Amino acid sequence: MQHSHLRRVTGLSLALLLLGLNPGLSQQSGKKSFPDKFQEKWEKEGPNVRIKRHQDGSRTVFRRSPDDRTLVKRTWGTNGAVKMIVVYRLNAQGDPLACKIYDGREALLYKVSYGYSKSTGRLQAERMFDARALRTDPQTGKETPIRVMYYNYDAQGNSTAPEVYTFKEGKKAEEVFGTQGTFPRDNPFKP
Repeated sequence: MQHSHLRRVTGLSLALLLLGLNPGLSQQSGKKSFPDKFQEKWEKEGPNVRIKRHQDGSRTVFRRSPDDRTLVKRTWGTNGAVKMIVVYRLNAQGDPLACKIYDGREALLYKVSYGYSKSTGRLQAERMFDARALRTDPQTGKETPIRVMYYNYDAQGNSTAPEVYTFKEGKKAEEVFGTQGTFPRDNPFKP
């Protein structure tokens, strides 16, 4: 009798798995599938700290201020040394208005500003400035960015590939800055 019950349970589990009805095993398309012990999940450490331990031994920690207006992202390498620090200034909705990017020794590398649509509130632009060398437009005297990203959306409001422009000669923007912008898409405090 136990074997017949086991077959029913196994058969039901297999059917649910094939139909994608098991929420513990189904994943959104495009995400990597790792066994549970390698799944990178956010750990809570109090109300304002989230930690993600990566498969390679590195880790990322987000720490927000109690007033929800500042978010600090620190990334540690596999050797335990801080690799990068990003300090975001947030608006009342929790969206970044600006950020400063530091290396592991806390030397300021870049400043970034974000622009949003007044009608939809969606991210429209990201401008990155080199904090180590002031670059100005000779005609206006204003500081010029070294990279600009314009964000686009389809008719359903889904984000599409951004337009990226770099003003640093010699390499493509993706080679210099990577394919992702600085916008904290992995912010564990924002649903």
